[in-house]
Amino acid sequence: MTADRVNPEPPERAAVAALADDFLTSLRDWITIPSISTDPAHHGDVARSAHWLADALRADGWPEVAVWDHGPALPAVYACWPAEDPAAPTVLVYGHHDVQPVDPPEAWEHPPFAGVVVGEELFGRGSSDDKGQVAMQLLGVRAHLAATGAPAPAVTLKFFVEGEEESGSPHLADLLDRHTADLACDLVVFTDTPLYARDAPTVNTGQRGVLGAEVTFTGGTSDVHSGRVGGGVPNPATALARLVAALHDDDGRVRLPGFYADVVEPTAAERADHAALPFDEADWLAANAGGAQAVAGEKGWSTLERVWVRPTAEVNGISGGYTGPGLKTVVPREASVKLSFRLVPDQEPAAIAESLREFVAAHTPHGVTAAVVLRGEGTPPYAIDVDHPAAVAVRDAVEGAFEQPVRYSRTGGSGPAAVLHATLGVPVVYLGATLPDDRIHAPNERVVLPLLLRGAEAAARLWRSLPERLS
Repeated sequence: MTADRVNPEPPERAAVAALADDFLTSLRDWITIPSISTDPAHHGDVARSAHWLADALRADGWPEVAVWDHGPALPAVYACWPAEDPAAPTVLVYGHHDVQPVDPPEAWEHPPFAGVVVGEELFGRGSSDDKGQVAMQLLGVRAHLAATGAPAPAVTLKFFVEGEEESGSPHLADLLDRHTADLACDLVVFTDTPLYARDAPTVNTGQRGVLGAEVTFTGGTSDVHSGRVGGGVPNPATALARLVAALHDDDGRVRLPGFYADVVEPTAAERADHAALPFDEADWLAANAGGAQAVAGEKGWSTLERVWVRPTAEVNGISGGYTGPGLKTVVPREASVKLSFRLVPDQEPAAIAESLREFVAAHTPHGVTAAVVLRGEGTPPYAIDVDHPAAVAVRDAVEGAFEQPVRYSRTGGSGPAAVLHATLGVPVVYLGATLPDDRIHAPNERVVLPLLLRGAEAAARLWRSLPERLS
């Protein structure tokens, strides 16, 4: 084959390769900072992590960088790099720099804050969730500039990296309200999201929402003897068991009134993508299900669809009466159940909360008092139309970087995408390059480095293509 017929290496890939060693060194350094937002003893480390990121952005040439440290939110980082063309679209990249606790520390094969490299894998807390993916985006910007030879990106880029995501983003809405003008954009790129599998890269298009609640049934003022009184008064634990049993019908559908009224079904194209992904039930159970022996759920939907695009009601814990060793024959004074509901577009947490109250009232027997306590306001679900030009642009960029077909997927977990969408009034797309088995939130968290490099290449390709796609 003559030289002029050889396909040259894409410029973004060459740029990523040239910057890869520096990228790894920098990411390992960032991982050494134990920025655990849920532990007040590490709040100083969260601030140190924010300033580390701000310094890295300045070193990369970002002209506007700030650490938002005005409380009560833990420090967040903001940066802006205007495009040369003032008419170019503005894109906001969202991520977080705080990390989960490492408990139990003895379960780690490598120190959690050392950034240990073994083969193609980097081990450490935050390597995947989410420092690795934020660093991937920084590398993508550097590669984009190197590939184009331009002094500024093709789109105006903004970074917003919060410090409380692992604590449930309790002050995110306030931050967004306070800095709405700074964060104004045409599109949000959400970078805290995985691929489906290493050999089956995907582009995520949505996250489920979540609502947590606790229901307590109370019958009396104290536990009483089950021989002297049992059979003569309502038993709150028995009544609660009946309520729990009534949560689902025989087809696995949730029986709260109006629960499915606002559910938007996935499109036929999405379902085709989900069905085409490689799925082995035994492998999925072993890797994801904590020792569960079988799959189950709503009739008529695949396992992936049940955890991605269908709403759920789950019992998280039940308590009541005597639970110590041996037997204590009592009728308990009260019993409680903790519930969580995963929601899909267009379900609203407030509407589901009202439906739960109605369901509980209908299943509360005479002589028992019910209390429903919500665990916060809940997180709404979010999904972008797979035909949206930005979603198609992300898919094309990932296909180019990974050199294989890319399908759409969703994730069953929850995050602040809906809050970003509602507050900023723009669509949210997802671009991540980690894996579901990276053991985030668990001991031995890791990230596969070649995937991060491909993700950086995809980001660089995306910045080049977006001005035309969003015009």
